[in-house]
Amino acid sequence: MNLITNFTGSLKNEFKGYNKSSFVKDLMSGITVAAVALPLALAFGVSSGATAAAGLVTAILGGLVMSFFSGASFQISGPTGAMTAVLVTLAAKYGMQGILLATFIAGVFLVVAGLFKLGRVIYLIPSSVMTGFTSGIAVIIALGQLDNFFGVKSEGSIAVEKVASYFTNGFEPNLQAVIIGVAVIVFMLIWPKKFNEKVPSSLVAIVLVAITVQFVHLDVDVIGDIPRTLLLEDRLSIGALNYQVARGMLGPAFTIAALCMVESLLCGAAGGKMKDEELDADRELVAQGIGNMIIPIFGGVPATAAIARTSVAIKSGCVTRLTGIIHAVILLLSMFVLGPVMSDIPLSALAGVLIVTAWRMNDFANIKYIFGHKFKSGIIKFTVTLVATVCLDLTEAIIIGVIISAILLLYNISDIEINIRTADKTRLEKVGIRVDESSDEIKVAYLTGIIFFAVVDKLQKELRAQEKATKVLILSMRGVPSIDLSGVQAMTELIKFMQEHGTIIYLTSAQPAVISKLERGGVIDLIGRENIYKSAENAIEEAYEEL
Repeated sequence: MNLITNFTGSLKNEFKGYNKSSFVKDLMSGITVAAVALPLALAFGVSSGATAAAGLVTAILGGLVMSFFSGASFQISGPTGAMTAVLVTLAAKYGMQGILLATFIAGVFLVVAGLFKLGRVIYLIPSSVMTGFTSGIAVIIALGQLDNFFGVKSEGSIAVEKVASYFTNGFEPNLQAVIIGVAVIVFMLIWPKKFNEKVPSSLVAIVLVAITVQFVHLDVDVIGDIPRTLLLEDRLSIGALNYQVARGMLGPAFTIAALCMVESLLCGAAGGKMKDEELDADRELVAQGIGNMIIPIFGGVPATAAIARTSVAIKSGCVTRLTGIIHAVILLLSMFVLGPVMSDIPLSALAGVLIVTAWRMNDFANIKYIFGHKFKSGIIKFTVTLVATVCLDLTEAIIIGVIISAILLLYNISDIEINIRTADKTRLEKVGIRVDESSDEIKVAYLTGIIFFAVVDKLQKELRAQEKATKVLILSMRGVPSIDLSGVQAMTELIKFMQEHGTIIYLTSAQPAVISKLERGGVIDLIGRENIYKSAENAIEEAYEEL
């Protein structure tokens, strides 16, 4: 109920003061986005193992449904390159019906995730992991297009296997297909950026190829018939759903849902910065879920929010979510009007578009930053995630990347700094404490770092070594932001050991969160509340009086 209230409230704010000028901006932005989305929808539909029509249906319904329910005004959803990397494997293993069923179940997962407010999970994934993941997907997309680019058929269900079969079985490229693919790539790369913002190079390239094939007969594979309907023949039948079949698709569905969550929320975070608008992550997940439950019923493939189309929408002056809806309506019209023309577009032309798209997917600025500044942990996370993405399941790749990140984080924070100093006369006088003479029997241990299970052994060894020559040991914990159960237990054992050997323990400068845990663990009572001080200087002064 709260989700619905938030949604209606945000819609009122979004359309407050909406006028003719705002609509014109949304209309022009929607037209521009549709120009970008059309060739990508065709290409992603084919490359996913489905059809160009399935890609169009996905883009249309994604624009209509997901844009309406979205957690922000700027999100544009449809088929994406990252998702095709998953679907091409699923198509080979389960067929189109398997993809449709997995998509529907993934939609249910996403709605549940949104209702349980799991949207902030995305912020637990390090940026270097996401960069490696994106680059890995780019590699998969590019490798997956080599068959269409060369006009050949290879063996294998995944991109790496297909490429390997070229070397084992050999292949004879179709020269006409290669020429078309190369021409599209070159054209997209040399198309001026200032023109690309208004008329995308991918659309111009596809239009030129479509015109060419109307006059020149080419012996290449083409998209094929595009039905003029939103309700495709190969679609999910709700009546065919049953528990046994659905249970077998839970794994693929989880993969699709996880990828959709990652892509959509990252897109929302990037778009939010561009438009200075905050994304409601949980509502976005619900929107993605509803869309992915509806799309397979019409025969479409999974959809997610797409950063390429979203950024175009924002740069084109998007005001409200009508931009996404208008772009979907234009794609629907193109399906009915341009269907016969689009059916003759060579697959190698779409391959050229996707190869360039894959190249541009890489976050080169972040990659340059990671490697240029020689962040070893970032380089490791990026490389491991990229390799895992290409060679393994995409969900496994993210999990591996996060695990590697956690291990590296533990390694980096597991070296607590312990600086032990004698309370000498000269040092004390500098801070205004006057004593008759120095004493080697009073020592201050300055602790810096998190005290947790990985550092307790070092902590105990270094501090126990002070036992014989120390009458008073002052523990200065200003540099300790946190302590866990193992740390509290280690402190307890250490203090008992020191006290049994005649050493008095003082505690100073501990932060409130640390004091709270030490108190719960009985450490404060063990030390004695009278031996807790705000600063090391106060503790030293008291120690001199004690001695």
